[in-house]
Amino acid sequence: MKIAVTYENGNIFSHFGKTKTFKMYEVVDNQVISSEVLDSNGEGHSALAGLLAGQAVDVLICGGIGEGAQAALAEAGIEVCSGAEGDADQAVEAYLKGELVSSGVNCDHHHGEEQEEEGHG
Repeated sequence: MKIAVTYENGNIFSHFGKTKTFKMYEVVDNQVISSEVLDSNGEGHSALAGLLAGQAVDVLICGGIGEGAQAALAEAGIEVCSGAEGDADQAVEAYLKGELVSSGVNCDHHHGEEQEEEGHG
């Protein structure tokens, strides 16, 4: 199984569509066997879903995420665990123990120019 986490300075980055890096975890028998940091190349909302699908990611752990990105990830067969915060490694461990529950946090609180960006994916 592969788990991707929106990543910044060791922690979960709060906004999926603006994340600059993902930390990718390779999991075998519920244990992390390796991890690496992957640059998103500033891809943007919909392209990020494609990037993760191309990496054969099974699960995304993130902070906030918009509905369009959630739909794109669902279409790619990627489980989304949103509303997570804090240390990325600890979040993955909690997920593997069944203790990390998606709180369904959407980024539908955009203001001003961000709202316009929403439709451009």
